[in-house]
Amino acid sequence: MTEGRQLTLPGMQLSHPPGQTNTNSRNGRGVLRELPAGELPATRLQWSGPRALATAELLEIVVGARRDLGRLLLATFHNLEGLYKATLQELQQVPEIGPIKAVQIQAALELGRRLMTASPEDRTHVRSPADAANLLMPEMSFLEQEHLRVILLNTKNRVLGMPTIYVGSAHSAIARVAEIMRAGVTAGAVGMIIVHNHPSGDSTPSPEDVSITKQIVQAGELLDIKVLDHVIIGRQRYVSLKERGLGF
Repeated sequence: MTEGRQLTLPGMQLSHPPGQTNTNSRNGRGVLRELPAGELPATRLQWSGPRALATAELLEIVVGARRDLGRLLLATFHNLEGLYKATLQELQQVPEIGPIKAVQIQAALELGRRLMTASPEDRTHVRSPADAANLLMPEMSFLEQEHLRVILLNTKNRVLGMPTIYVGSAHSAIARVAEIMRAGVTAGAVGMIIVHNHPSGDSTPSPEDVSITKQIVQAGELLDIKVLDHVIIGRQRYVSLKERGLGF
């Protein structure tokens, strides 16, 4: 960007920082007006950066809308998670949100999700439960069905793959253990971490979670694949069964 160039959004003239006068032309006459600090979210973003803005203000910039529409969106869908899950039809039930604005909202939120999950294999080392959780939490926190995945590791704890073993209900725990071990053997893994989500958002391990962890650990010992942990992901939080001494 050329030095001194300023961001200009359609219908907005941002040639002066907040608090300074701005000159517009109307009916052929120059009009001086004061631009109060904080009058436009786009102005504040230009001079203070995006982190200085509230979530509602960022939403208003995305849809190019009036003040308070961002707060209305968050109030209607409770939070960003609810807004992310909203359908185009549901978004359009909010006053002033038509088809174009609804699409803009979904596109912006999807870009944010993709940024969080971009090239997870680039983060090649997994040395702790936090590493495993951070690798998959952005993608798995908001899933509406239970997914079970395994992080397959080589001798240096580098990620060989992160296949999904099942989605939703499995037919039996035995079937799940066999599928998990098959993935490890096929990849030539020497270690693995089991990761699954609780769609309820509560990452507390269930008795079934502990029971199947014991079975997976025992199967790993027979196949010489070390099961390092079983991580349960909730709503932006996780629990390590290894750290809690459950199933290991």
